[in-house]
Amino acid sequence: MPRIRIAQAQINPIVGDLAYNLELVKQGMETARQAGADLVTFPELCLCGYPPEDLLLKPRFLEDVRRALELAVEASRGVTAVVGFADQQGEEVFNAAALIHQGRLAGVYHKMELPNYGVFDEKRYFSPGRGCMLLELAGVRVMLTICEDLWVPGCKVETCARTVGVGLTLNISASPFHAGKLSLRRRILADYARRTGTTVCYTNLVGGQDELVFDGGSLVVDPRGELVACSHRFQPDFLVSDLELPAAEEAPPVTAPDRLLELGPGRGAAGSPLPPGVSNGLAPQPGPVEEVYQALVLGTGDYVRKNGFHKVVLGLSGGIDSSLTAAVAVDALGAENVVGVTMPSQYTSRETKSDAEILAQNLGITLHTVPIQRILSAYLEEMGPVLGPGELGVVAENLQARIRGNILMGLSNRFGWLVLTTGNKSETAVGYCTLYGDMAGGFAVIKDVPKTLVYELSHFVNQKAGREIIPHSVLVRPPTAELRPDQKDEDTLPPYELLDPILKSYVEEDKVLDDIAATPEEAELVARVVHMVDLNEYKRRQAPPGIKITPKAFGKDRRLPITNHYRPGMIP
Repeated sequence: MPRIRIAQAQINPIVGDLAYNLELVKQGMETARQAGADLVTFPELCLCGYPPEDLLLKPRFLEDVRRALELAVEASRGVTAVVGFADQQGEEVFNAAALIHQGRLAGVYHKMELPNYGVFDEKRYFSPGRGCMLLELAGVRVMLTICEDLWVPGCKVETCARTVGVGLTLNISASPFHAGKLSLRRRILADYARRTGTTVCYTNLVGGQDELVFDGGSLVVDPRGELVACSHRFQPDFLVSDLELPAAEEAPPVTAPDRLLELGPGRGAAGSPLPPGVSNGLAPQPGPVEEVYQALVLGTGDYVRKNGFHKVVLGLSGGIDSSLTAAVAVDALGAENVVGVTMPSQYTSRETKSDAEILAQNLGITLHTVPIQRILSAYLEEMGPVLGPGELGVVAENLQARIRGNILMGLSNRFGWLVLTTGNKSETAVGYCTLYGDMAGGFAVIKDVPKTLVYELSHFVNQKAGREIIPHSVLVRPPTAELRPDQKDEDTLPPYELLDPILKSYVEEDKVLDDIAATPEEAELVARVVHMVDLNEYKRRQAPPGIKITPKAFGKDRRLPITNHYRPGMIP
């Protein structure tokens, strides 16, 4: 059986930075050349970055992407590569894979299965391809595919792979992360490999892009569906595998609209020593909590750096949400680039103020103190004639949050720091947050992290460090916003261990009340939670972007109308 050396370049491009992305591709091709690879694959749409969204509607952008591809071709002497790009053909645009061979563009494959669910919106921009692309390299019949092409059982790609003697399927992908997504990918790819009898080389994007994190995890599975090799996750990597594959000598003919390109014998380097700096075999993989933490770190670091910021600032309340956010920011950017601000009021306890100071010391970050009591008094004095007599209640509570938001934004304006917000998914879901207050900022690190998972991640921070980074008192203190005397979250919300499962069922699984509640008592609680979620869509629409880590996040994933009177069962 022929042996073939496949390289997989797991790179971190930037959407729209064509020059930078081109350089990543050139570097990857040079590494493949040094490794003696017969072929190197790069991720889906890597030349333009993923997802390019409405940049694809700009004709000049598509022209520039084509020019970047031409420069990649010019740099490809001595190497064969598969590079993802956006391909304009007349009035149509395709999600495409360029097959580059020895300094020429040998062919272009157009993705046939276009996802249009969740965060994906590819049918808005792309036309589907009309035929498969196969090539014969080093005596092996190889098929090119792009991401979703392998996720649809029984599709054209799968039929072709089973009927024309494909020994190796190459899949270039931009598959965003959510908790547990790697297991899903492996199952999808293993099932495809078993159904088609092919080895699969899957090359995924890595890096943060707005709300999405791409976790890499490029891999190789054999025809039995067994994992042969995998790259590191949440970091760029270069995976090289020597594969023994069936010969294409007696493979059936390929008929139009499918195409077959013959590329020759290959470089014949399989089995030779690999150069330093490339991966081979099975890289270690993070556990369930660690993978979420790594996604938060990667997503935060890339959002800050790719958008031209150098430092971040956040309010440190002494609570668990701001503590976790600060820990993530330090791991993403370095302690010297994180600034904390404690903004005590008359309701701030000595314990929470002390915990904020201890956390800052443990993390090694700068901490500033800006009291808000006199500012609040000035607000209330000036607004008093308009507000009138009586208890101010939520008015005074929200004014405190908005004063804090103003302070952080003022520091941002003064020093160019990006403000990180600290609200979690549970609070955001039910509206337990203040517009223009704790929601004010540029990036919401834990926006998609349920409160119960916040605790798990905070314990992980300390375990990872081997010492107490987040003070123990923060981990055990009942959650409180400290906006009124003796306030606790549970004064307003159900306990988080009850709230989070309801939110998961309603928000992520789209279940209705009758599907969630098993008893009349539960129905009353579920109805209350559902009402809060529905009522606060307008708040979430004004929230800053944050990292997706669940199967369905607020934002790109879940797009409900703000004005919405629908209730299940309203039609008898």
